[in-house]
Amino acid sequence: MVTRRPPESESTEPNDPSVEAAFQAAPEEMVAEILDGVLYLSPRPARPHANVASNLGILIGGPFKFGRGGPGGWVILSEPELHLGPRPDKLVPDVAGWTRERLPRAVGGDDAPAHYGLAPDWACEILSDRTRSRDKGPKMRIYVREGVRHLWLVEPLARTLDIYRLTEGQWVLAQTFAGEERVRAEPFEAIEFELPLLWSE
Repeated sequence: MVTRRPPESESTEPNDPSVEAAFQAAPEEMVAEILDGVLYLSPRPARPHANVASNLGILIGGPFKFGRGGPGGWVILSEPELHLGPRPDKLVPDVAGWTRERLPRAVGGDDAPAHYGLAPDWACEILSDRTRSRDKGPKMRIYVREGVRHLWLVEPLARTLDIYRLTEGQWVLAQTFAGEERVRAEPFEAIEFELPLLWSE
């Protein structure tokens, strides 16, 4: 369980200009994030990570983005850049989703910014040795602060899937899946899929 920080400990001071400048200057081959005023640079995901992200997008996107074999009604994006909160924090979840009613125009026009300022309804982080501490630390706290209702944490090497639900300002571990289990998990419980499909090549 990850609990929200007390409001008095949450800084509303803008990010340091040098941090913002380093964020803007980050090489394209790196994933740049600013969490609690700290810049993090990560190389692009390794193969197990990229494979799981791609598989998850297919498993969830078909039924919930396109309505094929499921109810539709969602916008599902891979690695969207989110600018959240007053500083702002700048996050890149591995996969994220919004209900279509909250984000009716996901692409927008030619003048639309590259980032999204609206917190998703669901986010998924695929954990690795390089990113685990920030995914399970500041990013989870920021998602709580911004009211993200559902969070999935995927461990590609351990082959586990943890489902968190936001309840009264804290994350509650709702379900854990491993092995050969069949998955029916919120907020996408309208469909069922076999967990090994996440790891399939």
